[in-house]
Amino acid sequence: MDEETPLTWAAIWQHLADMREEIVQAAFDTATMLGIGLTAALLVGLPLGVLLYVTDRDSMYPNRIVNLVLGWLVNLVRSFPFVILMLVLSAFTQWLVDTSIGPVAAAVPLSFAAIPYFARLVEQSLREIPKGVLEAAQAMGASPWQIITKVLLVEARSGLIAGFTILTISFLSYSAVAGVVGGGGIGDLAIRYGYHRYDTVVLVSMVLLLVLLVQIIQLSGNWLAARLDKR
Repeated sequence: MDEETPLTWAAIWQHLADMREEIVQAAFDTATMLGIGLTAALLVGLPLGVLLYVTDRDSMYPNRIVNLVLGWLVNLVRSFPFVILMLVLSAFTQWLVDTSIGPVAAAVPLSFAAIPYFARLVEQSLREIPKGVLEAAQAMGASPWQIITKVLLVEARSGLIAGFTILTISFLSYSAVAGVVGGGGIGDLAIRYGYHRYDTVVLVSMVLLLVLLVQIIQLSGNWLAARLDKR
């Protein structure tokens, strides 16, 4: 925005309207990164968290070796700062998606970070289920699959939604970091136009957009978790 242009509401809206294509593309890039990363968390992180829980020493099928190996792998990935994880996985990302830039490429390290993050949240939610519920299901002769799908996941659904909400908000900020190093998205737009080009309107607008998204995600997650809470 030209420094000589008076900063009025009309000028602000016109400036943002002129950039609507860039803003829409940035929003789409962010949605792509989040969509892929969160889907990976659900498809891999959820069963991984269940496996961590059921193989614990005080759970259904205690297996010290399996639990220790899985726990070590989860902690190993979680110990990497996200920027470092992106660099470590750059060669793998290049091989997997044939590029190292763009939202799809950024979604690869996002997925690697989301899976163990959500796995621990799932494990924690399952630990909050009273032991009596699990013992009752076992006494009734329920199969392992029935116990997991119809008892554990049902009883923990409110906590799982709350955990998934936390994951989504955390990885919204991670996507902004990914954007700075070539992933695109809202954070990238804020940095490239807002910071490097000294465009305060774009910078503030993108920050407000991220704040709005966080509020919507958190309120929606709280509402759904409360609806599913059986207590």
